[in-house]
Amino acid sequence: MVIGVIGPTGVGKSTIMNELYGYDGSSPGMLPPFATQTEEIKAMAKHCTAGIDIRISNERVILLDTQPVFSPSILIDMMKPDGSSAIPILSGDPLSADLAHELMGIQLGVFLASVCNILLVVSEGINDLSMWDLMLTVDLLKHNIPDPSLLTSSTTQDKENKNDNQSGIEDYIADLCFVHAGLRNQDFSPSKLMFLRKVLEKHFNSSSFSIGSSGATPQVCDPSVPSSMKVEDLRSNQQDIYLLPSRTPDNSKNFEYGTCPSMLGMLRDQILSRPSRPFSKNLTERDWLRSSAKIWDMVKRSPVISEYCKALQDSGFFRK
Repeated sequence: MVIGVIGPTGVGKSTIMNELYGYDGSSPGMLPPFATQTEEIKAMAKHCTAGIDIRISNERVILLDTQPVFSPSILIDMMKPDGSSAIPILSGDPLSADLAHELMGIQLGVFLASVCNILLVVSEGINDLSMWDLMLTVDLLKHNIPDPSLLTSSTTQDKENKNDNQSGIEDYIADLCFVHAGLRNQDFSPSKLMFLRKVLEKHFNSSSFSIGSSGATPQVCDPSVPSSMKVEDLRSNQQDIYLLPSRTPDNSKNFEYGTCPSMLGMLRDQILSRPSRPFSKNLTERDWLRSSAKIWDMVKRSPVISEYCKALQDSGFFRK
């Protein structure tokens, strides 16, 4: 199983991945496998993870922690004095740092959706849906990137596989799990969770991602929903959305659903036991790594992403 994570800075991506790894923070002298933000880093408005960090857990789960998207600190690091990007995102003419920064997030999303079984999409709070829109763009631009298990043989065989599977080359895409972190007590209600699921399914209705396939979503306005229904009752029926409280919630003693560490443990159990979309063939860790390197090269050279870049550049409709 391969699990990746994507999201903005400071939402707890590395903390979640440490939990999936099985890191026990109570063990003295042990450093977490994925570095987390310190108070000093937060005060400096810096990001902690650069690029992609890869670890393999004791359960033989490959975990991919990634640098943040929509991150001002990454934008500052990659910006030259003239406003252009110091990092070559696409071959050809140099890009402005703003545009290159946005494309980096898209490339990262396309790559993760291509090589992971499960991709955790982490947002801050209950109302931030910007990551949902990013994943719709990823779905739009993920084109002609094969299942990683079809790239494990020799170069000649790779070409044969590509030709033989051209019609179904877009069939594989990771399953998405949406994590809304930093929530307050009042955000944990069945009505809000049902509404969030309803919006989620509508948002991704025409996408390639499999959302809400486990059954119908209850109607928010349905007066028959019992007042005794709990958030965990709904979560057990459909594992597309996960809620995490703030690490220092208001009135934590009265917080009904548990502390952030306890709910991280619940998230770990649910994610690791969740059925996920398999690759076409079984892969060793080494073969997966080799295939992932090839797929990253495909993402960097993607003509579809390149054309999208030109459209953004000509229109000016990108984050500035």
